[in-house]
Amino acid sequence: MVNRRYEAERSILVTTKIPFAEWGEVCPSATCVVTLVDPLVHRSEIIGIDADSFRLREAEERHQRKSR
Repeated sequence: MVNRRYEAERSILVTTKIPFAEWGEVCPSATCVVTLVDPLVHRSEIIGIDADSFRLREAEERHQRKSR
């Protein structure tokens, strides 16, 4: 899928909490990681967001309301 989108110059949006350096732990081989990451970053804009998780905050608030 990534290759087809890349060759057709179509957009791909990927969101993850895992940095590229750690993708090798998720994907089965280094070749797989390179094959996937290379077209994703070639003509891309990478935006890093360093913020608190909204889901975590909401879960904590729900937990606090339940325990009252």
